[in-house]
Amino acid sequence: MVRPLDAKKSSSLRGAPSFSFGNRTTRALWNVVWIILASWTPPPLHFWRRFLLRLFGAKIASTARIYSSAKIWYPPNLEMGEYSIIGWHAICYCQAKVILEDYANVAQRVFLCAGTHDIEDINFQLVTKPITVKRHAWLAADVFVGPGVTVGEGAVVGARGVVFKDLDPWTVYVGNPIIKLKVRSKRW
Repeated sequence: MVRPLDAKKSSSLRGAPSFSFGNRTTRALWNVVWIILASWTPPPLHFWRRFLLRLFGAKIASTARIYSSAKIWYPPNLEMGEYSIIGWHAICYCQAKVILEDYANVAQRVFLCAGTHDIEDINFQLVTKPITVKRHAWLAADVFVGPGVTVGEGAVVGARGVVFKDLDPWTVYVGNPIIKLKVRSKRW
């Protein structure tokens, strides 16, 4: 796992980078490759986008689907299980690991944000924490998921929900701030 630079030494608060030169170079190359070879591809070409993500270190199951308008910040930090989905215009800001287990569904315009800053630190240190979306969980359109969150198996977050804490399995959540709406009756 790639860790952020020490803000005390790198002066990231003054505009210096938060990650190593090697990390930034990989991300720059990745962005060029995605723009040229994937961002324009038609929806059925999931195999091609999986191939490109794997070339850059992502662990992607052979049945996972990633849409061409999705943005993946750093492929080595992405893991996708069987039949998992990253939808249209979704942003996977994977400064730490982002794991989508089997059948996890990340809908259009979802923002998975695995980084934040320590607001008590005078240097505004970047803090990264992994995100896990468990089996059969569904994040509906425009959901925001913050660093360190685990979305429980079969959990559903309604459109535009904002998630900053772990979610119980097989439970439906809505809103900002997020609230429990009900427990799902069907479990696979």
